[in-house]
Amino acid sequence: MGSIARPSKIIAVHLSYASRADQRGRRPDRPSYFLKPSSSLASSGSTVERPAGTELLAFEGEVALIIGSPARRVSFEDAWDHVAHITAANDLGLYDLRTNDKGSNVRSKGGDGYTPLGPDLIDARSIDPAAIRVRTWVNGDLRQDATTDDLMFPLAQIVADLSQHFTLERGDVILTGTPAGSSVIVPGDVVEVEVDAPTAGGAPSSGRLTTTVVQGTNDFDARLGSLPLADDVQRADAWGSVEAAGLTPAAPTDAPPLLTPELRSLLMTIPTAGLSAQLRKRGINACVIEGVSANRPDTKIVGTAKTLRFVPGREDLFLTHGGGYNAQKRAFDEVAPGEIIVIEARGETGSGTFGDVLALRARARSAAGVITDGGVRDFDAVAEIGLPVFSKGAHPAVLGRRHVPWDVDVTIACGGATVQPGDIIVADGDGAIVIPPTLVFEIAHDAFTQENEDAWIAEQVASGHAIDGLFPMNAMWRAQYEASRTPPELNGVGA
Repeated sequence: MGSIARPSKIIAVHLSYASRADQRGRRPDRPSYFLKPSSSLASSGSTVERPAGTELLAFEGEVALIIGSPARRVSFEDAWDHVAHITAANDLGLYDLRTNDKGSNVRSKGGDGYTPLGPDLIDARSIDPAAIRVRTWVNGDLRQDATTDDLMFPLAQIVADLSQHFTLERGDVILTGTPAGSSVIVPGDVVEVEVDAPTAGGAPSSGRLTTTVVQGTNDFDARLGSLPLADDVQRADAWGSVEAAGLTPAAPTDAPPLLTPELRSLLMTIPTAGLSAQLRKRGINACVIEGVSANRPDTKIVGTAKTLRFVPGREDLFLTHGGGYNAQKRAFDEVAPGEIIVIEARGETGSGTFGDVLALRARARSAAGVITDGGVRDFDAVAEIGLPVFSKGAHPAVLGRRHVPWDVDVTIACGGATVQPGDIIVADGDGAIVIPPTLVFEIAHDAFTQENEDAWIAEQVASGHAIDGLFPMNAMWRAQYEASRTPPELNGVGA
């Protein structure tokens, strides 16, 4: 590393530049971090391997801070005094490995050669930390050009914040995040990163940090850990956008959500028995999620389905799909407000399909609930959390005993019913049913009307009238009913 000593630790910021945050579609309120091993360090002029079987190695030009004196619980005002030097860094990352490392980035950013630094050091005391420029070129084309005045969190804040949690030691490196423009690089590409302070006296510069991408030949062993996975989500993130990745953007739509608050409120008033009867009238009998019941009495939920599929447990498949940021964790991490996570567990009750931690996450995401045709771990704790759950009952065993989490947002079978993402789910004390989205308005309208009729019939029976001719109503009773009623109010829900 030349004049840059090997540090005790390398800390990197997830999102720090406003341009990058806007590109990702989210602006964090506070900085967050991950660690990189010191074995990932490399010097200018080095090569970096793109491992065999992968496609999404990406560059990130960054300003690196090098700590000059130990910092422990330092103030914002004093933090910059603990930075000795700055230099250029390339926070390389392999998005193919990010799915099961989300947040930690241990494998996706910890590879040998994934943290080139240098080549020269700039005295931090000679520059304004808000006027540092970082630029990145790929094969001579300028890809990134930003200054630290675009940072959402000043450099001194990052140093002070980290010092609250552990001691920053002399020589430690802080990678301060990358601006917009990061993208995928391929074998043969040459990446150059330069950090400078153009407004400071002498315009000090790190010089150009050069890294060449080469093709690796070693495969990953599925017996040891998760294999690389490159899906369209990772491709869009790695390339920087859907368009840059060569993917087809989702068609824009101004259509209102199907399950409006008014429709949701209406469905909350209609028993599943009444909704099921309306589906049967339309020839749909296979709409019931069989054998599930609420973990708390008097529970009712209405929402759109977000699906999660488990396949039968198999040891080799659990090694590749069960650990890390697997399909189960993604489902609970991505569930949208008002959605119901519906889990295919094949009716297998000899294992849990989720527990209290994931229930807390779904609750925090404002999910409407969870329906699983399997078991639930931490049953009492989940009930206390307040997340509505319909399941086959409690079971203490962990996921790997009977299931492998396989996929999200696909068509599944839950309790004998086919469930597709976006289907309307209603569950109460009578059970859980699936309503095709194309039918939900007319089903709700007709079921609401029928419920009003049934309530009127119940009043007549309670007052002593015989059922014959009343249930169902003959012409005489129908006329009396129509005369007694004003048109039912559907709370603004259209047909």
